[in-house]
Amino acid sequence: MSSIHVPHSSHSGSWWTLIGCYDLTVLMWTFLRITKQYLPHLARLCLISTFLEDGIRMWFQWHEQRDYIEATWSCGYFLATAFVLMNLVGQLGGCVLILSRNFVQYACFGLFAIIALQTVAYSILWDLKFLMRNLALGGGLLLLLAESRSEGKSMFAGVPSMGESSPKQYMQLGGRVLLVLMFMTLLHFDSNFFSILQNMVGTALIILVAIGFKTKLAALTLVVWLLAINIYFNAFWTVPAYKPMHDFLKYDFFQTTSVIGGLLLVVALGPGGVSMDEKKKEW
Repeated sequence: MSSIHVPHSSHSGSWWTLIGCYDLTVLMWTFLRITKQYLPHLARLCLISTFLEDGIRMWFQWHEQRDYIEATWSCGYFLATAFVLMNLVGQLGGCVLILSRNFVQYACFGLFAIIALQTVAYSILWDLKFLMRNLALGGGLLLLLAESRSEGKSMFAGVPSMGESSPKQYMQLGGRVLLVLMFMTLLHFDSNFFSILQNMVGTALIILVAIGFKTKLAALTLVVWLLAINIYFNAFWTVPAYKPMHDFLKYDFFQTTSVIGGLLLVVALGPGGVSMDEKKKEW
């Protein structure tokens, strides 16, 4: 039997690259088809996880949180107690409404207010890393708000529509742009090869999600990457509960999980109208 000769040419590398991209695309669409019914629910659960954890934290650390606010702002016992109560009820109540799919838009606005309140109360405004992470969390809520608007419009089936509303499109754009701020806090400016490679790949994926090009594939890749980083670096369960590092890692873990939820919403719902993926359909 004669062997088949494969000629070597300058185009062989590009062919293998195309085949690799094709395999990744097929794998992604297979994943989306299998998880189509469950992915939005998982995304919402991940997205509200940091609010759920923080609301529970307010209950179990009631005195510590109240004393911190009272000492930091000299606002008195009553206002400090009101702050903790507002955080507890607002976050747990918002999570219940979002998971039950009732008054989702009001719940999102309430959680936006909680983020803004905590940013000021805990002096996050002056810490760039945590500020960017809070903004990324707000991006996830924007995507959830856009999804709820879509569901609200779907209730009026049969009514003529001029297409997707501009507010929803720009919410999705804003959500995507804010989400990628999380990854900017993960970039390491070291001179070793691994850090440089990680920064290059991460930056490329961030840009793809922000501009909405190959959005689902890029977002899904970021989900896998962020999930691995979260489990490795924020393993709070390995630290004794009495150590301050336990609470710090736990907070960071659930905040990162919420950003993963926002990215899963991008994977499930797509980038929206203001994106290169959408514009390609018109070309």
